[in-house]
Amino acid sequence: MLIWLRGLVRRRPLRLLATAAGVALTAALLASLGAFLSAAQSTMTVRSIQRVPVDWQIEVTRDGDPGAVTQAAQQDSGIITARPVGYATVAGFESDAAETGDGEVVGLPPDYTTAFPGELRPLAGAASGVLLAQPAAAALRAKPGESITLRRADHPDVTMKIDGVVELPEAATFLQTVGAPDRQPPADVLLMPGQRFTQLFGTDVRWQFHVRLAHDLDPDPATAYDQVTDRARAFEARTAGGALVGDNLGGALDSAREDAEYATALFLFLGLPGAALAVLLTASIAAAGRQRRRAEQALLRARGAGLGALVRLALAEALAVGALGAAAGLGLAAPLDRYVVGAGLPAAWAVAAGAVAAGTGVVAMVLPAVRDARSVTVVAARRSVGGQPAPRWLRYGLDLWLLAGSAAVFLVTGRSGYRLVTAAQGVPHVSVGYWAFAGPALLWAGAGLLIWRLTRHLAGSRSLLRGLARPVARGLAGTVAATIARRRSAVGRTVAIAALAVVFAVSTATFAATYRQQALADAKLTNGADVTVSHAPGADERSIRSIQGVRTVEPLQHRVAYVGADLKDLYGVRPSTLLDTTRLDDDYFDGDDAREVIGRLAASPDAILASKATVADYQLHMGEELRLRIGDGPPITFRFAGVVEEFPTATREGFLVANASYIASKTGSGTVDTYLVTTDGTAPHEVAARLRSALGPQAHLSDLDTTRRVLGSSLTAVDLTGLTGIELSCALLLAVAATGLLLALGFAERRRTLALAAVLGARGRQLGGFVWTEVALVGLGTAAFGALTGWALSRMLVTVLGGVFDPPPSHLAIPWAYLGILAAIAVLALAAAGLLAVRVARRPPLGVLRDL
Repeated sequence: MLIWLRGLVRRRPLRLLATAAGVALTAALLASLGAFLSAAQSTMTVRSIQRVPVDWQIEVTRDGDPGAVTQAAQQDSGIITARPVGYATVAGFESDAAETGDGEVVGLPPDYTTAFPGELRPLAGAASGVLLAQPAAAALRAKPGESITLRRADHPDVTMKIDGVVELPEAATFLQTVGAPDRQPPADVLLMPGQRFTQLFGTDVRWQFHVRLAHDLDPDPATAYDQVTDRARAFEARTAGGALVGDNLGGALDSAREDAEYATALFLFLGLPGAALAVLLTASIAAAGRQRRRAEQALLRARGAGLGALVRLALAEALAVGALGAAAGLGLAAPLDRYVVGAGLPAAWAVAAGAVAAGTGVVAMVLPAVRDARSVTVVAARRSVGGQPAPRWLRYGLDLWLLAGSAAVFLVTGRSGYRLVTAAQGVPHVSVGYWAFAGPALLWAGAGLLIWRLTRHLAGSRSLLRGLARPVARGLAGTVAATIARRRSAVGRTVAIAALAVVFAVSTATFAATYRQQALADAKLTNGADVTVSHAPGADERSIRSIQGVRTVEPLQHRVAYVGADLKDLYGVRPSTLLDTTRLDDDYFDGDDAREVIGRLAASPDAILASKATVADYQLHMGEELRLRIGDGPPITFRFAGVVEEFPTATREGFLVANASYIASKTGSGTVDTYLVTTDGTAPHEVAARLRSALGPQAHLSDLDTTRRVLGSSLTAVDLTGLTGIELSCALLLAVAATGLLLALGFAERRRTLALAAVLGARGRQLGGFVWTEVALVGLGTAAFGALTGWALSRMLVTVLGGVFDPPPSHLAIPWAYLGILAAIAVLALAAAGLLAVRVARRPPLGVLRDL
C-alpha cells in the first residue's frame, strides 16, 4: 500500500490534490454552516435577553399579600434583582397650556434606573424625581421646572413640579396589567419616587415586583424558553395564587425560537445543496480517471492481484485523500468562521463536519473502484476507451419524475399559504414542516439530471458539434465532433455539475439580495421614512428642511376616524409630493400603478384610499361613498378611489388615506403631527441627532438605521451576512472547480488521443479545435442551464421561505454585481483549463505517449 500511495503521489499528484480539494470544500462548508447555525441560535438568545429590561413583572393579585410575594422572590435563587413598583390611575393631568384624560401614576424605588437601566431614557431635565413621560409632556406642553396638576377621582387635586421628561422605550410592557393582555397602556404617564407615591395614594393600589433573572440559560432559544416559562409557573405555584408573572423574557424567547427554526431551515435550504455539490464534485473528479483506473487495475490483475488487494489499494488511497481533504477543509473553515461568521468553530461541529466530508469522499472514491475491480480485465479495460453506455436512470426518466414531484410539493407548500414554521403563542413546541425542503431538493436533483440528459443529447449531435468546431478545427471538425460524441456522458456530467454550481451561486445570491431588499422595505414601512418626526411642538416643514442633511420633508396628518362603530387610522397626505418624498412604489398599492392611484387621490378632493382589510370588511367598490366621523364633528363624506396595501408608519391592517387639505377644510384643523424626512445621503441617525438637538426633547424621532437594528434583533435575527458570505465564497470555488478543474482533468485523460492526432499530422490550430470546442460546449451549456435553473430555484426558495420576508416580495432582487463576478471567474476557469490543455497538446507526441 505504501508503495502504491508513493507512486500515486509521484505520478498522479494533480488528481489526488483535486480530489482532496473536493473533500476540503465539503468539510469547510459543513463546518462553517454549523458555526453559523450555532452562532445564530446563541445570538438570538443573547439578543432576546438584552432587549428585555425587566425579565418578569410579578403582579400581586387582589387577594395576594405583597409581603408573602416579597418573601417568595427573596427565596428564589433564580431571581437576582427585585424592586416594588406601584401603579395608580388618575382622572387626568392639567397644565397651564392643556389638559389630558385618564392617566397613570407610577411609583418607583430610588434605585430603579440603576437596577433596570433600559426602562427609562432621560430626554430633558433631571433623571430622577417627578418625571413626565414624553407623550404626556407633548400633550400638556410642559417642560422641566413647570408645574402640573393631578386630578384624582376620590381625593383632592395635587400640584407638583416636573423635574424631568423621559421616554419609556418599553411602555407596552412597563405599563402592562398582568393577566389582562387586552388592556391598552395609557399614553399619559407620570413617574415619581415610591415614598411620595405611597403618601399620595396609600397602599390600596396595584403593585408589581420588577425582576431580573439569572441568565444561566441554554444557548438554544427554544430550550431557554422552556427554562424561563418553567421557572415562572413554579413561582406562581409557590405563591398559591397570590401573584401572576408577566414573563417578558419568555415572550421575547418565544419569538426567537421561531426564528431559530427558520435559521435551521435556512441552513437546510441554502447550505446543504452546497455540501451535496461538493460531494458530487469529489465523485466526478474520481470518475474522471475511470479509464486510467481500469487500466491500472487490469495490469494489477494480470500480475496476480485479487479483488481484495484492489479494494485495499483503493481504500488506502481514499482514506489518505479523505484525511488530507478534511484537515485542509477544517483549516479553511477556522478563519472563515472567525472573520465571516464572527464566531469560533465549535469542536463538535468540526469533528462532525470532518467525519462526514472524509466519509463521503471515501465512499465516492471507493464504490466506483470496487465496481470496476469486480469486472475489470485487460480486454475490458481496452474496450472501455470506446463509447460510454447511457446511464440507467435515463431509460426510466428519473429526472422527469423528480421534477414532477418537485412541482407537486411546491403547489402544496408554496401556493396554498403554507407556513413553514409555526409557533403558537404559549405552546411549548415549534412545528416545522421540514418536508417542504422536498420541493427545492427535488428540483435541484431533477434539474441536474435533466441537464445531464439534455447535454448528453446535444453532445451526441455530430452536426451541431461540427458547426461548433469548424471555426477552430477546420478540416478536423468531423473528427472533433466524433471524439466529443463518444464522450457525451462525461461531457454531460461536467456540464450538469458546473450548472448546479451556478444554480447554487445564483439561488443563494438572489435569496440573500431579496432578503436585504425586504428587510429595508420593512424598516421603511415601520419607520415611514429615513427620519420620522412626530409630537414636535413648534416644528414645521420649513424649520425641519433647514437642518443640514435633510433633502425633502413630507407633512402627514395622523387622525383616528370611525367607520361605523370601528375606529380606523386616518392619514392626511399631500398627493402632489407624496410619491417623490416617501418613495412608495407599485408594491404598496395591491398591484396597481402607484402614480395612477395617487393621481386619482389628487384629482378629487374627497377621494380616499382604503387598506385591503378595510375594503374586505366593508365590501367597498370604486366610486362608492364612505362616511367617516372624525372627533366630535358631523360625518364627512369621502369617495372610495383605490386600495393601498401598505403605508408608512401604519401599524394596523385597517387604515385610510385621504387628502390632508380636504380633511382640514371639513374639520377646521390642519394640524400636522408627523413629518417624513428624506436625507440627502447623510446617515439617517446623524440627521435624527441634529433634528433632536434643534427641536428639543419633547419631539419624538425615529430613524431608519435604528429601526433596522431593532427589526434585525429577531430574524430579522437570522443575519444572513455570515451565511451568504460563506456560501457565496464557496459557490465561487465550486464554480471554478466544476468548470475548470473537471475540464482540465478530462483533457488530461485524453492526452493519448491528442498525441495520436499530432502523430497523424494534426497542426496546433487543429489540436486546439479538440479543446476549444469542448470548452465552448461546456461554457454555453453551463451558462444557459445554470441561469434558467437558478432563476426557477430562487423563485421556489423565496416562495417556500415566505415567512422570512415581511413584507412578502413582489419581485426578486437580482445581485448583478455578484453574478458578473461569478461569470467572469467561470470564464477565466474555462479559459485556463483550455490553455493548459492546448499547451499539453502541443508537447512532442512521442514523449507524451512514452509517459503514458
